[in-house]
Amino acid sequence: RVGFHSGPVVASVVGELNPRYCLFGDTVNTASRMESNSEKNMINMSLQAHKCLEDQLPEVATHSRGKLTIKGKGQVQCYFLDQQEKNFKAIKDSVNNTTLEETDKIGRLQMSEEFSTDVHDFLI
Repeated sequence: RVGFHSGPVVASVVGELNPRYCLFGDTVNTASRMESNSEKNMINMSLQAHKCLEDQLPEVATHSRGKLTIKGKGQVQCYFLDQQEKNFKAIKDSVNNTTLEETDKIGRLQMSEEFSTDVHDFLI
């Protein structure tokens, strides 16, 4: 089972002896809740993740699960990615055709100026 959510995070390398790249924030916790409320062989997503997927890959089919009670979140609108071959092909083609430069640009566009400044101040 898989779960995903979209939103702001703070990223950092943690540790000296065995450094690890870590993500922190409510977005990470929500993605974890999406996974724990998914089902075997299914991809569960939040409304925010669903909107991002619709914007970037409108040909990918999903279906609503309705509002689920998510621990620490309350009632959350959730969606499953439909298990159709065309969905997996569309996602694979999109990933294969996206350069690292485009991925960085997309990520920067989705960050608000305020959040970007906060992260910059935090890392300095």
